[in-house]
Amino acid sequence: MTSAPNLAIIVKGWPRLSETFIAQELVALEEAGLNFDLWSLRHPTDKKTHPLHDRLRAHVRYLPEYLNEEPRRVHDAMGAVTALPGFDAAAEAYARDLARDDTANRRRRWGQACVLAHEAEGTLEALYAHFLHTPSSVARYAAILRGVPWSFSAHAKDIWTSPEWELREKLSASSFGAAFGATCTGFGATHLQSLADTPTRVDLVYHGLDLGRFPTAPERALRDADAPLNMMSVGRLVEKKGFDTLIDALALLPEGLAWHWTHIGGGTLDAEMRARAKAAGVADRITWRGACDQPDVIAAMRAADLFVLPSRIASDGDRDGLPNVLMEAASQKLPILSTPVSAIPEFITHGTHGLLAQDTPQDFAQAMLQIAGDPTLGPKLAAAAHARLHAEFTMAPGIAHLAKRLRSILKTA
Repeated sequence: MTSAPNLAIIVKGWPRLSETFIAQELVALEEAGLNFDLWSLRHPTDKKTHPLHDRLRAHVRYLPEYLNEEPRRVHDAMGAVTALPGFDAAAEAYARDLARDDTANRRRRWGQACVLAHEAEGTLEALYAHFLHTPSSVARYAAILRGVPWSFSAHAKDIWTSPEWELREKLSASSFGAAFGATCTGFGATHLQSLADTPTRVDLVYHGLDLGRFPTAPERALRDADAPLNMMSVGRLVEKKGFDTLIDALALLPEGLAWHWTHIGGGTLDAEMRARAKAAGVADRITWRGACDQPDVIAAMRAADLFVLPSRIASDGDRDGLPNVLMEAASQKLPILSTPVSAIPEFITHGTHGLLAQDTPQDFAQAMLQIAGDPTLGPKLAAAAHARLHAEFTMAPGIAHLAKRLRSILKTA
């Protein structure tokens, strides 16, 4: 018989196809022996799921996505938590935050935290949140209410778009900050450590890749110099992914070069990017596949000659961390072209493990021509990235470290 969970893990939404790195981690933590309930702030919206989602055994519980949708549940919880020993401290922390951020989202965080604190098992000993913005606010309020420690994993947008005052408070013991935090890039870790009351509060834990989920890399024949260059990308059609730059770069390629680009993923800029490709005169050389299952993504990687991810810093400060999809491409010995943004250079050294271009169409076009004109270059870069992936970016070390950290804040580990 399985014991009652002593850990609550909070995520933005479950399942989410764009966050398979979280699913990978949660399944691995279960396999490491941790017992938890999964609390989701949002209901699922993706039509497709990943095989990892089916492997999770944890009980998934959905908090009220909007408080007015479940008024009785929220009312009962808000009344009940007043009897908890941490209510006064939690209410004071919430009031301070509300004074600086009086928004519907902030009020929703408090309501969701009250529901979680009220409905969680009596065996609850700690909380762990994925993302340092909204999920960590819910975790922090609920932890104060219940008088238990909390922790977080930070990624990208949550680090770079959160106000500094809020990050500092979540990273300080004097303001009921996290017992510890993990983040998946050295770039992000250095920034968060500079804001924490003590740098040891934040650990660098790369997601790494569970190589057991991916087939052995194929033996790739050298491409003929005059053969078509088949390129592909996987990523949401949003500003920080930079696909407008890539489309403009494709339009700069010489007319005599045979090429094709396949895009996998959805996103709010879907119609805009298709229109941009049409206006640039390259729409007939592009295949838009939308969201795809993992086997389809892997098959596309194995059929391609070049993986392209033109990441950039968005106007609101949002940016990628170290996209798992780069490691997935490396697992299939697919050459990589990306940008030196955020933590991408922590995996890809320009000219050694791939090519890193600046966020301009001219730079991307030049890099694509470099790969097209030298059939030996791509395989050489891909082999180096594949070797680095296996040597430094596998999943197991990070999971072992994270499981140890989580057990350290549980009474009954």
